[in-house]
Formats: sequence, structure tokens, C-alpha cells
Amino acid sequence: MGKQKFYDTAVVQERAILVGVVTPGEKEAQTKEYLDELAFLVDTAGGKVEKVFTQKMLKPDRATFVGTGKLEEIKAYVKSEEIDTVVFDDELSPSQLRNIDRELGVKVLDRSNLILDIFANRAQTAQAKTQVELAQLQYVLPRLTGMWTHLERQKGGIGMRGPGETQIESDRRIILNKISLLKERLRNIDRQNETQRKNRGQLIRVALVGYTNVGKSTIMNMLSKSEVFAENKLFATLDTTVRKVVIENLPFLLSDTVGFIRKLPHHLVECFKSTLDEVREADLLIHVVDVSHPNFEDQINTVNETLKDIGAIDKDMILVFNKIDAYVSPEVEGDDDDGKLTLEEFKNSWMSHGKVPVLFISATQKENIEEFKTLLYDKIRAAHVARYPYDSNLLY
Repeated sequence: MGKQKFYDTAVVQERAILVGVVTPGEKEAQTKEYLDELAFLVDTAGGKVEKVFTQKMLKPDRATFVGTGKLEEIKAYVKSEEIDTVVFDDELSPSQLRNIDRELGVKVLDRSNLILDIFANRAQTAQAKTQVELAQLQYVLPRLTGMWTHLERQKGGIGMRGPGETQIESDRRIILNKISLLKERLRNIDRQNETQRKNRGQLIRVALVGYTNVGKSTIMNMLSKSEVFAENKLFATLDTTVRKVVIENLPFLLSDTVGFIRKLPHHLVECFKSTLDEVREADLLIHVVDVSHPNFEDQINTVNETLKDIGAIDKDMILVFNKIDAYVSPEVEGDDDDGKLTLEEFKNSWMSHGKVPVLFISATQKENIEEFKTLLYDKIRAAHVARYPYDSNLLY
């Protein structure tokens, strides 16, 4: 009887390097923040970042994104360290992608492709899967030339989930037909969703919005006492979740929406606008911010820009600074902290002078939650009274 063979079926983690360009108007700290986020994206997709390459340039090179000398340096490192994937922090043009791919001989992804891959892996419902597939095909379409040899070498992995090789190996006409079919399918899903929203009755609707990974799902679980998927990964929540919540005697609908991110691929924003109908049609927005994040103000701006894009920036809003338990004050870090404020100083800064009410909480540690619920109750009650003035006595 022959000797039994055993095979290692463990998934091998792809080893990646990151590449970014520092332009004159960009501070080094800002570049580091962008690349740290890109590294988090790679980790979310299942890869491991081995090294980061940056180059100071007036603008990215039209042919190869970075200069020829830097590309040679990257090529040498890729070969010596047997790197699987090279990820660029900006969207590459079709010609840049072909040129870099030809030079490096390994899988080349840009930020957009990486985000699309994560969305493809996270999508659960028919709507999300259709939206991601549509965005991927729209991304692939202008990059068809030279794709076959590019894919032959890649053999799947990060960046290749979703429609994958079969669509990309097809000709332009088949892809265009597929895009047309997906758009029609989305229109049908949108009509069904619109009917569902109408059938929910006349309850006040509240939507959680914010940058990705700020704790929206944790707050959703806390308020609705239900289990919504939450973890320390980017885009842990992709499909919009709606729950009926009651605070004191007042019922309302609470929705948890997909997290926003800077440099979100244009195709993805367009495809997911229908998902964001929950935000557009909400009576009240809860803008959740991770106050422990070093660049939370930039994240606030990114979210506000996205809300502006979808026509929801002027809605009634509560600004909730979450994760106060993880905030590190300057007195803990030392005196050389470049003007960083304590949490109390933050509370008395620009945040307390705006028109939007501001709260500081910790959803995981249940800090200041009663104050949060009281403010939420007052806001929802005011919206209900404004909509149904003759019914307001039911709320007393």
C-alpha cells in the first residue's frame, strides 16, 4: 500500500509593497496617513505589506507613475524579495498599468482596484453583488488592451475576485452587454427597495453615516440590541441594514450604511448611490467620527463631501465622536506632541460652536450613552411633531 500524501491547503498570504507619490502641496504626515490607510486596505483584502516606496515629484509620471530610477528600485526589490503584488495609492491609467506591469512582471493594482476587490469579497446581497460587479466591469472596460497576458500571470488572488477572468477575457461587446444587463437589474432592485421603504409606514428614519471603521455597526448593535456584523476592518458593513428601534415610548427606523473613504473609486460611488437612498431619505443623520484617529478632521471632511455629492449635507444631524476610550491625550504621549489637544480642549474647540449638536461617547465601553439616547429621543420627537402636529400628544 502506497504512502499517503498530505497537501497543505492553507491560503498563502500575498506579500505586497505600496507605492505613493508625494506632491509639493502634500505634507509628509498626510502621505503617511494615506499609505497607512492603503496598508489597512491590503490587510483587509488578506495581504501583508512588506515595504513602502515613496517618491517626491511635481506630479505622477504619465507613463510609469513614478520615475524610471524609482521603478528600477522597486523592480529589484520585487525580484529579490519575491513580492507577489505591487499596490499604487492612486488610480493608474490604462497605459500606466500596462507599462508598470510589463516592467515589474508581477500583479499590479491601484487603490481603486483594491477597494473594488474588498467590496467584491464583502458583498452579501444580490444588490451589493450587482453593484460591485458593475463597478468592476466599468473599471476593466478601458483597460482591456493587454489584459489577457496580465491575467495569465496573475492567476487570481487579491484584486481578481468578482467578475474575474471570464469577463475580462471576453471582448468589449460582451462586457458592454453585461454592463447594460447589470444596470437594468439594479433598476429593478431599486424599484423593489423603494416599495419596501414605502411599506415601512410613516416612522421617523435615522441613518448612521461616517468614515469606514468608526464604529457605526457597534452603535447600531447597542441601540437596536441586535447583532449587526462589526469588526476592525475597512468596509466590514457593505449592505445597508435597517432595524426598528424604540427609545422610551418612541419607535423609529435606524439604518447602518456603507462607510465612506477618501479616493473612493468614481464607478463605485455611482453604483452605490442607490444604496445611499437610506441616507438621502432619512429624517436625521448620525455622523459617527472616530475621535481616536489622528486625522479624524480629514475624515469628517471626506464624509461631508460625499454627503454633499448625494444631496444630503443639509439634513438634520448629530455629530457623535466615538471611541473616546481609545483617545490618547498629549499629557500621556509627552510634551512634544505638536499642539495636540486634550479631549476636554477638543470639546471646547470648534466642535462646541457649530449648529450641529455634538456628543463624545464610547460605544464599546457604554460611556455617555444615556446622554446620546436622550438627545436622539429629543431629535426624533421633534421630527415626529413637525410631521404629525395633531398626533404629538401621543409622545408625552
